[in-house]
Amino acid sequence: MSSPPEADLSTDELFARTLQGDEEDEGAWFAIWQLHHRGGEDVFQRAAAWLQSSSPKERGRGANILSQLDFRHRPPERIARFMDALLPALAKEQDAAVLAAMTAALRHLGDDRRGVPALLSLREHPDAHVRFGVVMGLSRFRDAQVLQALIQLSRDSDDAVREWATFTLGSEAREVDTAELREALVDRLSETHVKIRGEALLGLALRKDARVFEPLRRVLEGPGVTTLDVEAAQALEDVSLLPLLLGHREAFDEEDEDHELRAVLFEAIHALESLAR
Repeated sequence: MSSPPEADLSTDELFARTLQGDEEDEGAWFAIWQLHHRGGEDVFQRAAAWLQSSSPKERGRGANILSQLDFRHRPPERIARFMDALLPALAKEQDAAVLAAMTAALRHLGDDRRGVPALLSLREHPDAHVRFGVVMGLSRFRDAQVLQALIQLSRDSDDAVREWATFTLGSEAREVDTAELREALVDRLSETHVKIRGEALLGLALRKDARVFEPLRRVLEGPGVTTLDVEAAQALEDVSLLPLLLGHREAFDEEDEDHELRAVLFEAIHALESLAR
């Protein structure tokens, strides 16, 4: 006899399924998703109780469930109850994987008044997964303390942390423009990690910072151009870069499978050609 669809499982069965496999197990995450949809007081109470469990797996899954529980309708008082359950657990948590799950939950809950201080307290945590969770959690906020922390994390020793902090500062927070933020992006222009360098190029180009021109020109003169590099050329709106983009278009093989780069390249060429007329 086949097992019932997840939607027909009891809440007990769904909670049990969240514990199967490793952290990224698809069946576990589908059960978590079902609990998000099911919502209600019973699911909340069970998830909150798991935050106090002696099992790190249960504490992490409690945070995963709480993070988007009742996501279709969460008035402020509901968010406040979730934060009341999560913050005391986070304050005493020592397991890095659980802390990463809790920082992700703070991002989804979106309570900047209470969530941001908790995230900032973890920005120097020794585990890169936790620091990555901090970057993700802070990425939606724009106050001065958050931006300072993101600038600090853009210099992190871990590639993923550096990349997402640079991405947030560069193009996600494009409405913010300070000298310190620009200097942080300039610092990343010497990166050997092409995506981090590309995020810095784009962030500076969006702000029309003249210091980006030479590094961007050198990148466009070489092989291995990325979508970020091309987007930076379009954002800078300097028509002298047009011949370099045209050269990359001519070099495209008909069978080249990088359709995203092709589309971005053609769009940038069209934009610069329009400026040149």
